[in-house]
Amino acid sequence: MKIFEEIESEVQSYARSFPRVFNKAQGCHLFDEDGTKYLDFLAGAGTLNYGHNNPILKQKLVDYIMEDGITHGLDLHTKAKGEFLETFKQYILEPRDLEYVMQFTGPTGTNAVEAAMKLARNVTGRENIITFTNGFHGCSLGALAATGNSHHRGVAGTTLGGVSRVPFDGYLGDDIETTEYLDKVLSDSSSGIDHPAAVLVETVQGEGGINAASMDWLKNLDAVCKKHDVLMIVDDIQAGCGRTGTFFSFEPAGIKPDIVTMSKSISGYGLPFAIVLFRPELDEWKPGEHNGTFRGNNLAFVTAKAAIETYWKDDSFAKEVRRKGQYIEDRLNAITDELGEGNFSVRGRGMMRGINCVSGDLANQITKACFKQNLMIETSGADDQVVKFLCPLIISDEDLKHGLDIVERSIREVCAKTDEMPEERSYFDENYDIAS
Repeated sequence: MKIFEEIESEVQSYARSFPRVFNKAQGCHLFDEDGTKYLDFLAGAGTLNYGHNNPILKQKLVDYIMEDGITHGLDLHTKAKGEFLETFKQYILEPRDLEYVMQFTGPTGTNAVEAAMKLARNVTGRENIITFTNGFHGCSLGALAATGNSHHRGVAGTTLGGVSRVPFDGYLGDDIETTEYLDKVLSDSSSGIDHPAAVLVETVQGEGGINAASMDWLKNLDAVCKKHDVLMIVDDIQAGCGRTGTFFSFEPAGIKPDIVTMSKSISGYGLPFAIVLFRPELDEWKPGEHNGTFRGNNLAFVTAKAAIETYWKDDSFAKEVRRKGQYIEDRLNAITDELGEGNFSVRGRGMMRGINCVSGDLANQITKACFKQNLMIETSGADDQVVKFLCPLIISDEDLKHGLDIVERSIREVCAKTDEMPEERSYFDENYDIAS
């Protein structure tokens, strides 16, 4: 560990929560230098939906490298890019009746968000972007302006402008429809909210605390955007690629956003890759207006194509994600009903779930107790008060049950220390049939 202390910047974060030197990974597991095995409910913060070193994707990648396939090609046409585009069109866009063009940005999610905001501003001739409380969109300055988290915003070193923030679904309570507020301020020329170029939204706020918007709220938001001639940008960087039970997280709402950003699991293999999808009539870019040395990643084209062909040719994989997501929800509800004393609550959708522990200190203690039992799981939310579940979507029923057993034991252990725990029951010691 000495070299990391000597050379690496203090900005590191995950290494503080999981202080081990890891050198091997497969499926849902990581291994440290001593060979200790850890169950991974972190999954690269949602980057490894198909697991570590997925054998199908790995073989395609190895074959491509051994055949001296193009590694770096700027935005040149390559065989790998063409095959990815064909596959994405055939299995993702056409079955969903979506007509988008695709822009390859720099390899990070924040760069995709920057491109989407820039495009919306250029197309509409307006500057203002509407974003939401607890939203997280990245740490480069434009995306950071759209991010609510004070921890990240506080180190910008400059004014973060061009954005107006409004309440997300549920922020003001379950009985208040916040899209009505947005409609009101956009209808009132004296509201102080400049007519925006776009609305930028996550359907499930990952870093913000696993806050899931309802389908009705998303439909209403879409209607408000159309009413006021405002572009709708869905940030599907963490919630997309099947995490919520459909490839795009907005599908169940029946909406078709004007612009969609994707990164994280779009490569399928943890390789850096980011894209922006948008309606063809919005494609007003001039050549090179938004570029980057690493726009597009030929290695990622190969693994992304393989992931789509393997998991998204039909609805069977999505059904499995929804089944496992329902199991996670059932288990977490049972845990919080028994142990939360009315304070804990379950959040999220599909296999993007969280337990709101109210206290960041309590949530942190729970994740530390999990790590002692070889489960890696993180927190999210404004005060890190939510224990966040992002296990690989391909996780087996056995490993999923094992991980949730560890979480339950950890909650019991932590709450027992604070004298907030009732006597342990044997409900979860029984054989819970996930498939039922």
